[in-house]
Parts: sequence; structure tokens; C-alpha cells
Amino acid sequence: MFGYSQSATISSLTMTKLAASINPPTPDQLSFTLVGDPNNPNGGVATRFPGLSLPSLGITASGATPDNLYPTRIYTLEYDGVADFPRYPLNLVSTLNALAGAYYVHTDYLFLTPAQIDAAVHLTNTVGPTMTDYYVIRTEDLPLLEPLRALPVLGDPLADLVQPNLKVIVNLGYGDPAYGYSTSPPNVATPFGLWPEVSPLTIADALAAGTQKGIHDFGYHISHLDLPQITNGSSSPVGNPQAAPTTGPAAPMVSINTIIDDLQAANSQVANTITEVGAASYAALLPTADIANAAITSVPSYNINLFLDGIQQVANGDPMGFVNAVGYPLAADVALITVAGLLQAFVLVNAGQAIAHAITTPIG
Repeated sequence: MFGYSQSATISSLTMTKLAASINPPTPDQLSFTLVGDPNNPNGGVATRFPGLSLPSLGITASGATPDNLYPTRIYTLEYDGVADFPRYPLNLVSTLNALAGAYYVHTDYLFLTPAQIDAAVHLTNTVGPTMTDYYVIRTEDLPLLEPLRALPVLGDPLADLVQPNLKVIVNLGYGDPAYGYSTSPPNVATPFGLWPEVSPLTIADALAAGTQKGIHDFGYHISHLDLPQITNGSSSPVGNPQAAPTTGPAAPMVSINTIIDDLQAANSQVANTITEVGAASYAALLPTADIANAAITSVPSYNINLFLDGIQQVANGDPMGFVNAVGYPLAADVALITVAGLLQAFVLVNAGQAIAHAITTPIG
């Protein structure tokens, strides 16, 4: 079976149901290949936030994809915010990059070449018996910089200037400045944490190397710029005194019928435009209300549960529970509120585009 994104989640649930059925298929009868898996044990957004439920948005975090029921291969693109979400969301840059990756990277699986698939990194540091192979396909450019790269002429040079150091910061959200994915066991369900245990000297060395690489890449691009050609759009001499004067077409005759027809058309245009603008405006209200509902009710409820988890740690003798009781809700909020803000931005952009289309497009 093949599963991509949400269908990978369905495949994960199917594994468990099939294995528990009266006459389950044997491992030599069934296998799975999953890409962009939201339930990827160490990176899937559904496993980074265990117990999260946002009913108003139709989102409920399910468990990790089983790793020892049927032969399975899971392929993940680096920085895919759906299947490769940062382990440390307090790193806002890393979280924003993952959200950009959900837009720019998550849709690329069907366009991968055989060479890219063959070059995938096989994660072999699994724990215990498993029938699942985990692969990461490296992503060369940070999705967070894609809008900058879209700028003409200087977009790519500027992106290459900042990318090496920015990549160090982004990768710290996964726990290692050298990798845009978690390097802990891939078959272990791994929730989000507070901060990585990385030596400041390691970070300093990575930033120093990144600065040198960024300057080198910027200089290379600047020296190889392909500037657009500036051409004169006129195909005839300008200001030629010999040119014969031209006359436009004769003005059309105006009649009472023409005036009435034009007034009727204008009336219909105004009415239809007002209707479309109104429809686009109130169409944005329902998703906005759903997002607000989640932010006001579900997210605080999740925070309370995280706080109580920390208190439970303290009650069981672990003083780090005090830190987690405060830190975990804060880390979750950074990720969830950022996601909510991005969703609301998409809603407003879509509504704005619909309104602009209604105003600028003639009817009929």
C-alpha cells in the first residue's frame, strides 16, 4: 500500500486494524510505502504534539505509525513541516521554516527523481525489533527563503548570503546544527521538547563556517548575474517629422437606447460586484471563527494538560517538572499560535483575492 500525507495517516491506522483483525494478512502478504507521513514517529506533526485535539479545525493527533507490524518504508523530505516538524518549537525561526516547508516542500514527493530517492539518507539508528526502514531526502534550500529567492536579479544572491547561518539556526530546532531532521532513533515516538543540548562552541564554529560560505556563495552569484536585456519597445522612429499624421476612428453615434443599455449594464455590474464582495467577506468569517475557537478553547486546554504533566513529574520526585510545567505550554504555544496565525493569513489573503477579482472583473 502507498500513503501520502493524510493517506499515510490512514495507512498507519489501517496497519493496526488489520493486525488486530480475525484473519490478519501476514507480513509477507502486505507492505507499506509512506511519504510525507504526519504520523512519522520522530518528526510527524501528529506525534510531536501528543494528545492535541482541535475539534473546530477537525484536527486530532493520532499515534505514531507502527514500526513492527508490516514491512514499511517511510520517506521524508527534510524541512517538510508535516512529516519533519522541529523537535524544539521554541526556536521560532525553525518553526517558521517548517511551516514554509509544509507549503513549499510537502507537495514535492510526486516529483522526486530516481536519483533523489537513491540518494536518500537511510536512518539506521532504530531501537528494538522493527520492520520499518526510515529515509530522509535532503532539501538543499531552506523553504523559509523561497519568497526572497522569488525576487528578480538579487533574490538568489541574497538568499545564498544568509542561508548558511540561517540553516544553522533552523537545524538547532531539530537538535543538531548540521541536520534538518532529528537524529535520535527514528522509530521512537518523540514529542516536542524545550531546547537542544548543543555546545555553544559547536554553534559558534558552525556560524563561523556559515559566514564564510555565505560570503563565498554571494560573491559567486554576483559575479555570474544574468541581467535582463533592456530593449526599446518601439519599432518605429520617434519624433519623425516626415511621419504622416494619423487619425482615429470616427466617434460612434450616441442614442437613447445606447445610454439605457449602458446604465443597465452598469447597474448589474455594481449589484453583482457588491454581492461577490459580500460573499467573499462572510466566507472568511467561518474559518476565522474556527481558528479563534481553537485558540480560545482547545489550546488553553492543551496547555493545562501539559502543565499538569509537569506537576505530576514533580509529584513523582522529578524537580525538572517545574521547568516543564512552564516550558512545555510555552513551547506548544509558539508552534500552535504560529500555525493559527499562518492559517488566518491564508484565509485573509484568499478573501482579499476574491474581493479584488470581484471588483476588477467585468460581469457578462
